[in-house]
Amino acid sequence: MSAGQFFSRLGYSILSCLIGVIFALPLIWFIFAPFNARAELGLAIPNPFTFQNFSTVFENTFAVRALLNSLIQALGGVVLVGFAATLAAYALSRSSVPGKGAVTYILLLFSSVVSGSAAMVPIFLIISAMGLIDSHIAVILVFGGGLLPTAMFILRDFIDGIPRTYEESAMVAGASPVQAFFDVALPVIRPGIVVVVVWAFVNIWGSFLIPFILLRSDSVMPASVAIYSFYSEAGTPIVTLLAAYSLIYSLPVIVLYLFVSWKFGFRFFGGIKA
Repeated sequence: MSAGQFFSRLGYSILSCLIGVIFALPLIWFIFAPFNARAELGLAIPNPFTFQNFSTVFENTFAVRALLNSLIQALGGVVLVGFAATLAAYALSRSSVPGKGAVTYILLLFSSVVSGSAAMVPIFLIISAMGLIDSHIAVILVFGGGLLPTAMFILRDFIDGIPRTYEESAMVAGASPVQAFFDVALPVIRPGIVVVVVWAFVNIWGSFLIPFILLRSDSVMPASVAIYSFYSEAGTPIVTLLAAYSLIYSLPVIVLYLFVSWKFGFRFFGGIKA
């Protein structure tokens, strides 16, 4: 190895380490700050190490209830999106409707607007006309409509990878089309459904704008909105409590990630190739 190559690799390694450290610093602070009695930027283990911030957070009944509300809305949206997207994607993949590809792409295009700020006025008016303002079902339906086209697009790729001969063989053996779907196709596309479930859960769990606009009472507010209860009257954040609540708020997503990683190992694939 020449001297030029050596110094080039050395410089690349140093630069990579510096970039890694820069990205790691906020994460390290995020891990240690909830256990610190003071809002410090130091990276050392908090001294003294305390759980008082968590005790104070759990005394905030509004914030604790908001975590349950977030779970209700996320699970409701995930069930709606997962169920509807699976059936719709299978129908699009196996049907011979002309222009179905164009329909999928058009739905995907417009879905980027449904959950965006540009569509919030018509969404609010529709939900208000339905009498669903300030309810969990309003948030679930809006997220379902916004995420469904993309979920269909993702799942259709998985289903397209399954040879039709699988279902045809099952039906030749006497299975009905419904049985062929549940007994043959569904187990194969299960990794794709898991991808959609994780993606939908993360999107709903971390959303702020839609519940902030559609909900009014504290009893149905999610954690993404309730997190602002840890700000002072002057509008400045109480950093220690905010860090503790943020850590609690992130736990469901981490648990879901670990569960999926343990159960599936992220060996997601687009169906089976013949």
